[in-house]
Amino acid sequence: MKCEQYRDLFTDYINKDLSIAERQNMEQHLATCPGCAEELQAMESIWNMMGTVETPEPSANLQVKFQAMLNTYKEEVAQQQPSAWQGLKDSWSRIWQMQPQWPMAYNLVILVIGFGGFWLMNQKGGTAKPQDDQLQALNKEVHELKQTMMLSLLENPSASERIRGVSYTPEIKHADKEVIDALLATLNNDPNVNVRLSTLDALTRLANHAEVRQGLIASIVQQDSPLMQSAIADLMLKLQEKKSIKQFKELLKQKNLDNGVRDKISQTIKTLI
Repeated sequence: MKCEQYRDLFTDYINKDLSIAERQNMEQHLATCPGCAEELQAMESIWNMMGTVETPEPSANLQVKFQAMLNTYKEEVAQQQPSAWQGLKDSWSRIWQMQPQWPMAYNLVILVIGFGGFWLMNQKGGTAKPQDDQLQALNKEVHELKQTMMLSLLENPSASERIRGVSYTPEIKHADKEVIDALLATLNNDPNVNVRLSTLDALTRLANHAEVRQGLIASIVQQDSPLMQSAIADLMLKLQEKKSIKQFKELLKQKNLDNGVRDKISQTIKTLI
C-alpha cells in the first residue's frame, strides 16, 4: 500500500479498530516510513488533547428552551401547508405587503443622498448654521423612520419579522413612550416565546428608563413560560431590582409553576433580600 492508504487508516489504528493483520502491517510500515510515523504521532497528540477537554454541562433550561423552539417550529410548519390556490394568494399577499416598504426605501435613499450632499458642502464651505439645522432635521426624520419601521414589524404575523422589528431597538437612540409601550406589549402578549425572549433582551438595553423597569417588574406574573420566568429572574438579579421581590413571591403562589423555576426564583429572592 501507498502512504496515503496507510494514513487513511490512522484513525482506526489509534482507536484500535484494525484487525491483527492490518495492525501488524501498519506497524511494519511505520518502522520504515519516518514521514508516516511523524504524522501519526502528531495525530495521536491531538487526539489525546481532545480527550482531556471537558464536556460542557447542558443548561438547566435547555429542555424547556428546546421544547419552546420545537413548538414554534411545529406551529409554523402547520401554517405552511398551502394548496396551490393558497400559495398563489400568499404570493400576492407578500407582494401587496411590500408596497408600504417601497416609499420607505425611497425615503431612505433620499436621506442618504441628502446626507452625502450636506457632507460635501460642509467639506467645501464650512459648517453654516442653516446646514446644521437641516442636518438635525434629517437626523430626526431618520430616527422617526426607524421607529416607524420597528413598530410596523412588531405587528407582522410572522414571528421572524417581529424578532427583526425588535432588533431595531438599539438603533433607536431615544426610545419614546410609544416604543416602550409597544415592546412591553410584545413582551407580555406575543404568542411566540422566542419573540418574547428577544424583546426582553431589547428592553434590558433600556433598563435605565423608569417606565421600562416598572413594566419588567409588572411582567413577572404575566409570563407563563418557564424559560421567560427564568430569564426575567436572571435580569432582575442582574439589575439588583429589589422591587421585583413582591412579584416573585406572587409568582411562587402559582400551583403549576415549574419546579426548576420555583427553585430559581426562591434563590433569586434570597439574593435580592
